[in-house]
Amino acid sequence: MFSLLASLVGNAAEPAISFDRDIAPILERRCLECHGAASTTANDPPETKGGLSLVTRAAALRGGESGPALVPGKPEESLLLEYVLLDKEGRALMPKKRAPLKTEEVAALRQWIAAGAAWPAEIVLRDRRFEGAKWWSLEPLAKPTLPPAAGTTHPIDAFIRAKLAALKIAPSPEADRRTLVRRLYFDLVGLPPTPAEIETFLADRDPTAYEKLVDRLLASSHYGERWARHWLDVVHFGETHGYDKDKPRPHAWPYRDYVIRAFNEDKPYGRFVAEQLAGDVLYPDTRDGLEALGFISAGPWDFIGHAEVPESKIDGKVARHIDRDDMSTNAMQTFVALTVQCAQCHDHKFDPITQEDYYSLQAVFAAVDRTDKKYDLDPAVARRRTELLAEQTRIAAERTKLDEAIVAGAGKELAKLDTEIVKLQKPPVGQPQKADAYGYHSAIAPRQEASAEHPAKWVQVDLGKRVPIGSIVLHPCRDSFAGIGDGFGFPVRYRVEISDDAAFRSGVVVAADYTNRDVPRPGVQAQAAAASGQPARYVRVTAVKLAPRQNDFNFALAELEVFDQQGLNVAAGKTVTALDSIEAPARWRRANLVDGYYPGLGAGDPVELAALTKRRSEVFDRVTTAEQKRLFAALDERRAGATHELAKLPTQHTCYVGAVHTGTGNFVGTGAGGGKPRPIFVLARGNVSNPGKEVRPGAVSSIGALPARFEIPASAGEGERRAALARWIVDSKNPLTWRTIVNRVWQYHFGRGLVDSPNDFGRNGREPTHPELLDWLAASFRDGSTSGEKASLAAQSLKSLHRLIVTSATYRQASTAAQSTAQGMVDAEEVDIDNRYLWRANRRRVDAEALRDSLLAVSGLLDRTMYGPSFKDFVVEKPEHSPHYEYRLHDPTDPKSHRRSIYRFIVRSQPQPFMTTFDCADPSMQVDKRNESLSPLQALTLLNNGLTVVGAERFAAKLTASETELSARIEQGFYEALGRKPSDEEQAALVAYAGRHGLAATCRVLFNLNEFFFID
Repeated sequence: MFSLLASLVGNAAEPAISFDRDIAPILERRCLECHGAASTTANDPPETKGGLSLVTRAAALRGGESGPALVPGKPEESLLLEYVLLDKEGRALMPKKRAPLKTEEVAALRQWIAAGAAWPAEIVLRDRRFEGAKWWSLEPLAKPTLPPAAGTTHPIDAFIRAKLAALKIAPSPEADRRTLVRRLYFDLVGLPPTPAEIETFLADRDPTAYEKLVDRLLASSHYGERWARHWLDVVHFGETHGYDKDKPRPHAWPYRDYVIRAFNEDKPYGRFVAEQLAGDVLYPDTRDGLEALGFISAGPWDFIGHAEVPESKIDGKVARHIDRDDMSTNAMQTFVALTVQCAQCHDHKFDPITQEDYYSLQAVFAAVDRTDKKYDLDPAVARRRTELLAEQTRIAAERTKLDEAIVAGAGKELAKLDTEIVKLQKPPVGQPQKADAYGYHSAIAPRQEASAEHPAKWVQVDLGKRVPIGSIVLHPCRDSFAGIGDGFGFPVRYRVEISDDAAFRSGVVVAADYTNRDVPRPGVQAQAAAASGQPARYVRVTAVKLAPRQNDFNFALAELEVFDQQGLNVAAGKTVTALDSIEAPARWRRANLVDGYYPGLGAGDPVELAALTKRRSEVFDRVTTAEQKRLFAALDERRAGATHELAKLPTQHTCYVGAVHTGTGNFVGTGAGGGKPRPIFVLARGNVSNPGKEVRPGAVSSIGALPARFEIPASAGEGERRAALARWIVDSKNPLTWRTIVNRVWQYHFGRGLVDSPNDFGRNGREPTHPELLDWLAASFRDGSTSGEKASLAAQSLKSLHRLIVTSATYRQASTAAQSTAQGMVDAEEVDIDNRYLWRANRRRVDAEALRDSLLAVSGLLDRTMYGPSFKDFVVEKPEHSPHYEYRLHDPTDPKSHRRSIYRFIVRSQPQPFMTTFDCADPSMQVDKRNESLSPLQALTLLNNGLTVVGAERFAAKLTASETELSARIEQGFYEALGRKPSDEEQAALVAYAGRHGLAATCRVLFNLNEFFFID
C-alpha cells in the first residue's frame, strides 16, 4: 500500500522512471491506435483523433484541439493524465471503447510528467498493439488431424459434420441427381447441361457415375473459361485504362487467354503465381512467362498522369506512386489476402504491417510500368531472335570501334567537318520556340515494325520531271499530342530513295539508309541526305520501323525538301502520294509535306548541311585503308546475314504487361536509364513531396519464417526483385498463400468462403468458421494428400481441389432445410439461419456471365470459339480523344458478339448495362466477392434487353425447325431452358400463352423464370 501511495504522489524515494522502459510501452499499446499518425509542422496537424499525435515529444507538447497533452513538471495541468484518470464509477475518458489504464500505468505516467516528462528526441513511437500477439492467418501452417465423424471417410465431411454435431444440427440429405448435374455444370464450366447430357447422367447406374461426370467437366476446355472469370474479378482485369480518358488496351487480352490455358492445363499453383509476377525472369523465352505479366498491368492506369505529365512534376510523381500502389496491392491481396495498402500513410492500424514494409513492396515494382511488349509464341524462335539481336549488337559495337579508329587516324580534317555539321544542325541560340508544325501523317499502325501483314509506310513526292538532285532534307514535326512534342512521328528506322519509276521497282538509288539500326529521335533538327547530282523524278521516304505514339505507332514528317544543284527546292508545291494518309486539314494532309512550313526555320542552311555531309563521306572514304574497308565489308555481310535471318522469323505478338518501358515524351519509363529501378522512399503521410528513408525491395515482416527484405546483388536486373517476391509468396513456409487460394476456391463453390473476407485475412477481416478444415485443405493443397481414392489431393492442383470439394457429401446436400426428429437435435434455422456451418446447400443466382452464356447456349446462338481478341458489344464514338463506349448502338444480332462472356471487351468507365444489372464485377476494383442482388430491374432487363429478344427469336426458330406440334415444342424448350420437363399445369399454361402471343414470346417467358437463373 505504501509503495502504491508513494507512486501516486511521486515520492522521490521511488526508482527513476525510464521513458523507454516504462512510458513508451503504455503510449504505444494504449494510445497510438487513435493518436499514432506523425505530424510534420505546427501548420500541418496530424490526421488523428482530436488532432493529437503522441509519436514524438514535440507533437505531445504541441497537443491537439484541446491543448497541449503534456506540461512537463505539472501532472495536474497535463491533459494526457487527466484523460486517463478514473472517475468515481471507475471509468476514464480515454482510451475510448477500451479498458482503462491500470492503476500502476496511471501512476507511472504521473511520476514521469512530474519529473519533467523526459523523452529523447530520437525516439519516435509506433503502434505496437499487435506485436507479439498471435493471429490465426499468420500462424505457421500445419495439417490438423481429421476429427472422428460417424458415417464418412471424406476429410471435408469429417470436419463439417464434427462441427454440426457439436452444434446439434443435422445435415441435409443429398440432392437429387437432376439437381446435382445442373449444379455441377454451372459450377465447373458455367453452362447449363443439355437435355441429352442430363438424361445420360440420370440413366448411368455406375456407382462412380457422379465422379466420372466431375472428371469430364474438369477436362472440358470450358472449365478454364469459367474459372478464369473468377480470377479476373480478383485481379481487376480490364481492357481500357480507366480514369479520365479511358483509352483502350488492344493487347490486354493475351493475359486473359493465359489464365484460361493455365486453368485448363492445371498448372501447378506455385508456378501460376510465379509466372504472373516474374515469368520473364523465372521462365524466360516462354509464351506463358511473358503473357502472365499481364497480371501486373491488369488494373487501371492514369493516361494523363503518365503520358501527359513528366515524372519530374509532382502530379507525375503522384501518378506513378498510385500505379505502384495498385501493383503492390494487387499482388498482396490476390495471393496472400493482406491489406498492405493501409500502410501507405502510416503503420497499419490493425495488422502488423509497417510503412517500411509497404514501401519495400513498392520497391519491388520500382522499374516497372504498364507497356506493350513483343514476344514469340515458340520458345525456340524466341531464343533464335535473342541470338540474332545479340549478334547485331556485337556488329554495331565492332563498327563503332572501327569508325573511331579511322577518325583518330585522320587527323583534324574529319573532326573539323563534324564540328561544322553539328553547328549547322543546331538552331540559333535564343531562337524562340515555334508553335506546333504539322505535315504528313500516316494511318495508325498496331505494330511498330513492317511485316508481310503490315507493309512499310512510305510517302513520296513527284517532282514533275527528271531533276539532278543535290540533297534531300527531312524536317520532323512538332506536335504537343500526348506530350511527345518535337520529333512526333519521325521513324525509328527508314531509308530515302530516288527513282524514275513511280512504283520504285526499278532504277532505285538509295540516298540514305537507316534500316539496320535505330536512329535517335531528332527533335526538330533537319536530317539531310546527299544525292550527288543523281537525276530522278520521284523521291520516296520509307519507314520500316515506326515511331511510338501511345499504344500504337505512326509515321509523320513536317516537310520534305529536294534541292537541285543550284540550291532550289524543286519539291515545293508538288504532288505527294503515300501508302496511306490521315487527311485532317489543316493539321494533317499530304499537301502539307511540301507547303514550306516546318519547325526549326532559321536553323543552318540545309543545302550547306548536305554538302558538308557529302564532303565528310568523301574524306572518310579516302582515309580508310584497304584492310579497314575489308573489315567494313565483312561486318556489312554479317549484318546483312543477321538481318536476313531475323526477317525470316515469324512476326512477333504483342501483349500489354508490366515491364520496363522505353518511351518518348513524358512517359519515358525507366527504359531510358537501362531499366534501373527508381529509388523508393518511405513517404510521410504518403506525400511524394516528403520522402524519408530509402528502402530496399521486400515484403512484410509479419511472416517470421521468411525474410522481410530481399538481398539482391547490385548487378542483378530489375526482374530479380519481382522474382524474389514470387519466391517469398510461394514459399512453403508462407501460410497465407495456401490458405488464401483454397478459401477462394471454396467460396466459388459454396457462395461463402470459410473466411468470409477473401481479400483480408487480417484483424479487419472475418475469422474462419472452420479453421481446422481451412488448414487441412491449405496444407494438403500445398503438399498433397492421399486420404483414399475419392478424397486424394494432388499437390498444388486446382482441379484436384475442385474434385475433392464437389465429391464431398457437404457439397452434394439439398438446399432445403434438414428435417431431423432425432432426439437432442436442434432446429438448424434457429441456430444458423445464414448456413455458415453448411448444414445444407445454398441456393444461388447464376452470375451475369453464366446467365448471358446460358441464354446464348439455350437459344442456339453461342459461338464456342476460344481465345483471341475480345469481341466488342459497343460502338466507339470520339476514339481520338476520350472514347465513348456506346452499348445502345450495338447490334445484338452481330454473330461476333455471341461468344462466351469471358471474351467480352471489358470497359472500365462505362459498364455494360445488361451485365451490370446482374452484378458483374467492376474492373476498376479488386472484386473478391460479387454482390448477389435481386431487383425489378433484373426482370425488366431479362424481358426486354435486345440480346434476350434476339435469343428468344432464335430459340423459337430452333424449336420450330423440329416440325413437331406446339405442345412438343414447348416441352422441349422448357427442358432445354430449365433442365426438366414441365408439369401438366405448367405445360397447359405455356401452350395457351404461346397460342395467344407466339412461340418467341413464350421463349422470353422461359428466360424470365426463376429456375433459369437460379441454381438449387
